[in-house]
Amino acid sequence: MESQNVSFRVAREDLVTAVAWVARNLPTKPTQPVLRAMLITADDEGLELAGYDYEVSTRVRLSAEVSQPGRIAVAGKLLSEITGTLPNKPVDFRIDGSKVLVTCGSSRFELPSIPLDDYPSLPKLPESTGSINAKLFTEAVSQVAAAAGKDDSLPMLTGVNMEITGNSINLAATDRFRLALRTFEWDSKDPELNAKLLIPAKTLLENARSLDTGINDPIDIAVGTGEQVGREGLFGIHTDNRETTTRLLDADFPNIAPLLPKEHTAMASVEISPLVDAIRRVSLVADRNAQVILQFSEGQVILSAGGSDAGHAEETLPCAFVGKDLTIAFNPGYLKDGLSVVPTPRAVFGFTEPSRPAIMIPEPEEFPEADERGVFQTPETYFTYLLMPVRLPG
Repeated sequence: MESQNVSFRVAREDLVTAVAWVARNLPTKPTQPVLRAMLITADDEGLELAGYDYEVSTRVRLSAEVSQPGRIAVAGKLLSEITGTLPNKPVDFRIDGSKVLVTCGSSRFELPSIPLDDYPSLPKLPESTGSINAKLFTEAVSQVAAAAGKDDSLPMLTGVNMEITGNSINLAATDRFRLALRTFEWDSKDPELNAKLLIPAKTLLENARSLDTGINDPIDIAVGTGEQVGREGLFGIHTDNRETTTRLLDADFPNIAPLLPKEHTAMASVEISPLVDAIRRVSLVADRNAQVILQFSEGQVILSAGGSDAGHAEETLPCAFVGKDLTIAFNPGYLKDGLSVVPTPRAVFGFTEPSRPAIMIPEPEEFPEADERGVFQTPETYFTYLLMPVRLPG
């Protein structure tokens, strides 16, 4: 319902936030020019701003004084840049022929109106499946998405696998070099629900961060109900005034269960902040993407790195360590990624052999003890980051 007489006034602060959120999800290089459009619908309830690129849809509602209802469309990213620079005064929009006039104080812009003849219909949000605390959801997605792949030729590795079992959710992601797994509880509308969904990691992470509306605010996860869960191929998130859908990946996530070690020959507990700083320092002399070597022994870990031309660096940190002495090497970027999403001051490592994957988990209440075989069981944990080691030189 494009109108020749659309006219409304909106508070600048509300407009800036809403426009920026929708524009963030618009394509930078759209496959069709019309997909750069931001749709603005003015009605009796205020405004709805929306965007869609066939993969991700966003809608947000905000209050406004609407003089003439109707629908207009303008270049979304340009509108976001403009509104961000406007003075803190009410913003007026109105149509003038093929132009959209935007006025705020003494600022005046004329923007070309985008015809909507070829604009695709926005997908409808699936039925709500359950709700979760926004802060918890953002934390969990951030922890897991760090391990997702970025190679689009392997789509099954570019997603976050969400496995829902009643009131429990498992999130997992892997790029073959590391793996992250997070478990948390949520309020499911169906305690008998069982579903697996593969969601594009990049979009999920962006949406989770932007929907982190407050410490105690719940968000709705909308993927359908009953036997229809996931059938629409959409993953939806809804808050009071925002909703977004993302097209699910049509691929099978690999079976990761066999990769997770249940027993370890050595365990270490290291304070995260000084460890990250030490990794950053010693890796300065490592060749591009070369490894950082960690030598664990009772009471300490020695970090070292060295390139063919750049020299050698070494640093010793205190460390609680039990088990057989161990020397292991990791990609420094992957190691720092994992440490950055462990939410406790210390990280606990579990090792088997220098050539086998190691795990990193939040510090448990009690440091594990060896059984009669001298083997350590993996402590109960809600988050696991598994990391493939790099082959040691020589």
